[in-house]
Amino acid sequence: MSQYGNLIGLGIFLGIFGYLYQNVTLTMPNWYAKLRLPSWLDGLVPFLLVIPIGLMWPQLLGGGNAVILNLAAVTPALLALLGIFVLRFTFSTISYGSGLPGGIFLPILSLGAILGAIYAQFMVAVGWMPTNLIPNFIIFAMAGYFAGIGKAPFTAILLITEMVGTLHHLMPLAVVSMTAYLVVDLLGGAPIYEALLEKLIQPRLPEHSGIQDRLELPIFEGSKLEGHQVRDFKWPAESLLIAIRRGERQVIPHGDTLMRAGDTLIILTDRDNRAWVRHQIAHLTVATP
Repeated sequence: MSQYGNLIGLGIFLGIFGYLYQNVTLTMPNWYAKLRLPSWLDGLVPFLLVIPIGLMWPQLLGGGNAVILNLAAVTPALLALLGIFVLRFTFSTISYGSGLPGGIFLPILSLGAILGAIYAQFMVAVGWMPTNLIPNFIIFAMAGYFAGIGKAPFTAILLITEMVGTLHHLMPLAVVSMTAYLVVDLLGGAPIYEALLEKLIQPRLPEHSGIQDRLELPIFEGSKLEGHQVRDFKWPAESLLIAIRRGERQVIPHGDTLMRAGDTLIILTDRDNRAWVRHQIAHLTVATP
């Protein structure tokens, strides 16, 4: 119980850095765009950076499993931990932003472990925590950092509980995870995986479009669109089906997305084409006798 103040402090610390990781990762493609290189050359940036890192600090490369195990065995000094965090944080975001195949799951856990070690080492240095708790805080921080970035605290708690194989840490994991989640939520952070998916499948507007306008057309029961897939219809030229509102959520449509009665089609088109597009689609959405 004496360390619950430190657990809340760790959660706040992880939430702030989790929000930073979200923003840097999501804006990294924009930074690559400023290089004005062909997209297939973006992978050269992390490739060129990994060469000196691999020559000087090969143990810091990879997904992060070795880094986590080494931290638990022998925790480096505070200054060294800060250097490791900056290196892995920067390289993780640069690598993902390049568009190369990979992931951020294990890098997030390893960054969380490093942040946990940094926080614990600082608290030990100021005399607010015993040294023997450092490995525990490394474990708690992995859950908290993932909970903040992914905005999935219960998933993080269950995941780390399964990894350590014991329920003894369940309450501290919950405190750190929920605190980190609340901090990211208060700062306005979005779930990282959903945000990355939206960027990946965001439709591109035609370059020759003028002022864009949105049409919202409900699908009535018994209409020609009900029960059919998006690909079954030839949509009007100069129009783009960007979303389907279904209840309280929006569905990003694909060719095999099934349209249902009660759905609302959200269509993007030129302002000058609005009336014509509405006329072309409206007869498909109303009920047929």
